[in-house]
Amino acid sequence: MDLHLNDKHVLITGGSKGIGLACAVVFLEEGAKVSLVSRDPANLDQARNMLLKKFPNAHERIAVIPADLRNAESAVSALDQAERALGDLDILVNSAGAAKRTAAPDLTPEVWRNAMDSKFFTYINMMDPAIKRMAMRKRGVIVNVVGAGGKVASTLHISGGSANAALMLASAGMAAAYAPLGIRVNAVNPAATLTERLKEGMKVTAAHDKITEQQALSQATARVPMGRLATPEEVADTVVYLASDRASYVTGAIVTMDGAQHPIVV
Repeated sequence: MDLHLNDKHVLITGGSKGIGLACAVVFLEEGAKVSLVSRDPANLDQARNMLLKKFPNAHERIAVIPADLRNAESAVSALDQAERALGDLDILVNSAGAAKRTAAPDLTPEVWRNAMDSKFFTYINMMDPAIKRMAMRKRGVIVNVVGAGGKVASTLHISGGSANAALMLASAGMAAAYAPLGIRVNAVNPAATLTERLKEGMKVTAAHDKITEQQALSQATARVPMGRLATPEEVADTVVYLASDRASYVTGAIVTMDGAQHPIVV
C-alpha cells in the first residue's frame, strides 16, 4: 500500500528512542525525510547511527536536533533548524516527554507543575508554531502520541494522566479549529509499551506494591486480554497510517491501543 509519504518532511519529538525512533524507521521505509528532536545529543547520535546502518543511503534524509522542548524558544529554534535542513514541515509527530509516576500521597504542586511541563508543554511548545506554519501553507498533519493514562485514572499516575487528558482535548480542539485550513490532528493512546520508559514505571509500581519489578511487569501483562504488551513498532505503524493520505478524512480522533484492556465505547 502506497502511503504517499515519499519526500515528506516529518519532525519527530522524542525521536531518539522508543516509540519516536520506531516511527522514524517506518517513515524512512516509506521514503520520507525525518528530523529527530531530543534533549540528549548522545542519544540522538546513537539513533542517527542506527538509522544509517539500516538505511545507508539516507544521509540527506535524516537530521538530528538537540533541544529541551519544555522551553518554548528552544522548540521554535529546533523547528527552524529542521526546516532549514530538510524543507517545510509536512508532518509533526509528538512523542517527547513523560511525567514521572508519583503515588498520590507524594503529589505536591511542584510535581503537578513538572508533569505539565514534561508532558503537556513539550507537545504544545512544538505544536503551536508548527501548526501555524502549516496553516499558512494550508496543509499538514500532526499526530500526538499521548498515553492511555489520560482516560483511565491510575493512583500512581494522576499528575501525568492529567497532562495526557489535557493533550487529548488540545488535539481534538486543534483538529476542529484547523480543519478548514487543511490540517489534520489526531492522537494515539498506547497503554504499557515495551520501551525503556516502561521500566521506570515498573520501578514505581514495584516499590508501591512491595513486589519485584518482574512481578510488576507480569501483572501488567496479565491485565491485557491479548496476553502481551504493545511494541514500539506496533504503535509506530498506527502513527504512520494516521500521518498518511490513507487517513485523509481522519481528524480529531483519539485512537486507543491497549489490547482491549479497557473495553469501553467512546
